[in-house]
Amino acid sequence: MPADDFSLRKIAIPAYGPTLLYGLATGAILPVIALSARGLGATVALAALVITLTGVGSLLTNVPATIVTTRFGEKWALVAASAWSALAMVLAASVPVLWVFAVAVFMVGMAGSVFGLARQSYLTEAVPVHFRARALSTLGGVNRIGVFIGPFAAAGAIHFFGTTGAYWVGALAAVGAGILSFQVPDLAVRSGRGAGQGVKPLDSAPAPTVRSILRSHARVFRTIGIGVLLIAAVRATRQAVIPLWGQHIGLDPTSTALIYGLSGAIDMLIFYPAGKAMDLWGRRSVAVPCMLIMGLGLALLPLASGATGLLLAALLIGFGNGIGSGIVMTLGADFSPSPGRPQFLGIWRLLADIGTMGGPGILSAVTALVSLSAGIWATAGLGLLGAVVLWLWVPGRKATGNPSGVREVR
Repeated sequence: MPADDFSLRKIAIPAYGPTLLYGLATGAILPVIALSARGLGATVALAALVITLTGVGSLLTNVPATIVTTRFGEKWALVAASAWSALAMVLAASVPVLWVFAVAVFMVGMAGSVFGLARQSYLTEAVPVHFRARALSTLGGVNRIGVFIGPFAAAGAIHFFGTTGAYWVGALAAVGAGILSFQVPDLAVRSGRGAGQGVKPLDSAPAPTVRSILRSHARVFRTIGIGVLLIAAVRATRQAVIPLWGQHIGLDPTSTALIYGLSGAIDMLIFYPAGKAMDLWGRRSVAVPCMLIMGLGLALLPLASGATGLLLAALLIGFGNGIGSGIVMTLGADFSPSPGRPQFLGIWRLLADIGTMGGPGILSAVTALVSLSAGIWATAGLGLLGAVVLWLWVPGRKATGNPSGVREVR
């Protein structure tokens, strides 16, 4: 559809409905994975390892996910990922064997990689460039809302059926995401041969390979890609440092959980204004403040000696993360080529996942060698470094886009 006639409302349900339900499915099981592993006989250390399998599954599947999305299209990739996730959760709920449970958690990570790539690729193609950041920041915000709702949706089932109830809730939500994914409109590439000549088939030319995209866009990956890796590292670590510091200063779990929840609430409230700012003033206008504010909040966190100080630092961190909602997806969309978008985004997500796993690893290493406050300050340093990288390499002007090869909804 022409950019001037575009309305996000026309594709809102198929674009965001599956994401909301998939986020709910993920949020329903995340709080109970460690408890389930312990209940099946895992040690504390092994239970912690099982938790990481979602990240490992996503990391290892990012590049293969490009093959699935390119071969079958975004719509069927979303359906397949939802079905795979539902199967994993059914296994986790119905087979009380530790190694089967570990495989199921790994499968959830695999499905998340395919689902995330397909939904990002779809919106990148379906939405005109002048609306891209708002669309993708809303995508990120809707996913966060789903993850936030998930534990509450699972709470009732857990009350009646134990921890396995969370996995049944997750399975139902994943099935719902798959059903809604059937409503995702097909995408087609506009023919460059003039009006009235029809739509060029998607497979009229061979798709670029991951290797060719890695070679042709090497400069983007080693500049802005490093910034994206740092964003992911800081974001992943921020989820651990608030409860860890709350415990360190002697807060009770209820108070710490409330502070964590308030930080997440402010994070969810500002995703659309952040996207609009990116569309109006450019990506740098959000990317750099996002990292600076999170870095500042993390730097102030070890100075908190009570609940009030921890709350203020947590709110600052949540605000910084919130204004960066969708920034990783938007930057990936801006620099991804067409054809070759799924391959590029697969590498982009791989960089983000490396950061997601590496950030908490740095926190753990520095904490073990020095102290928790030193580990938090090291993470704050990553935030400031990320701000510098993004300032240097993210364009300051508003994105203009390239109309050639844009795919339209039909």
